[in-house]
Amino acid sequence: MSTPATARRPSYVGSVLRIFDLSLGEMLWSRRSVFLALLVGGPVVLAVISRVVWALTPVDALRVNGASVSGPGIFGLMIWLLYVRFIVPILGVFYGTGLIADEVENRTLTYLFTRPIPRGAVLVGKYLAYLACTVLLILPSVVLVFFLMVPLNGGSIGAQFPSLVGDLGMLAAGLAAYGAVFGWVGARVRRPLVAGLVFVLGWEPAVLLFPGYLKHLTVAYYLQALVPHAMPEDSAISALLQAFSDVPGVAPSLLALAILTGAALWVAARTVESREYVLEQ
Repeated sequence: MSTPATARRPSYVGSVLRIFDLSLGEMLWSRRSVFLALLVGGPVVLAVISRVVWALTPVDALRVNGASVSGPGIFGLMIWLLYVRFIVPILGVFYGTGLIADEVENRTLTYLFTRPIPRGAVLVGKYLAYLACTVLLILPSVVLVFFLMVPLNGGSIGAQFPSLVGDLGMLAAGLAAYGAVFGWVGARVRRPLVAGLVFVLGWEPAVLLFPGYLKHLTVAYYLQALVPHAMPEDSAISALLQAFSDVPGVAPSLLALAILTGAALWVAARTVESREYVLEQ
């Protein structure tokens, strides 16, 4: 016969949902989110400036390798350079490393661990809140850039809308993978933010430039494989992407990202379950 305390103990899924509900509001209105909202606002500002420059520049003057650059092509290039290569990894680092590390630094982890819920559910719930928060931050930015850039030089919003859906799916996959990886880093490493920044700003860009198997140990290797398939078709932009042709196919990349995300999240939850955290006084 179960005791009242045991009967009232929530399930693992219920615990995850409780932590998710508790953490989402805190993340959305934190100072970190305000800073990162300004970060994702950068591409919108660039898109507005591009509209002004485009209006003042002859269309024939905007060419790459002799091919005219269209609005959809510029939009795809911004997705690749700004979101995939910079914003998504930075969001993953700043939020993912703080899922547990922030609670340790603020000495609030004890209050979460004393609740009658599994420790691993704390990390999983906060991870899902991170994913919802970052998607809510990046979605308006991408949509605004899409509507600002695609109509330029005769681009059709209706015709390019499927590419927008592909872009959003690709970015969500990147946020999920980076968040899971850095969630584990934050649960395991004492100063995770520094380690995360070194990884996304140093390790990943460096190993992607050299042949060998080290690139398989990065999220960017699999994420950038989805870029040409999500981008609008544009001969000029395709010419710029030829240097990154050594990438796996779409199906292997999606499978690798799914396995990486699931494995990293599982290891992170196990780390939280087994590790004893010492709160600094």
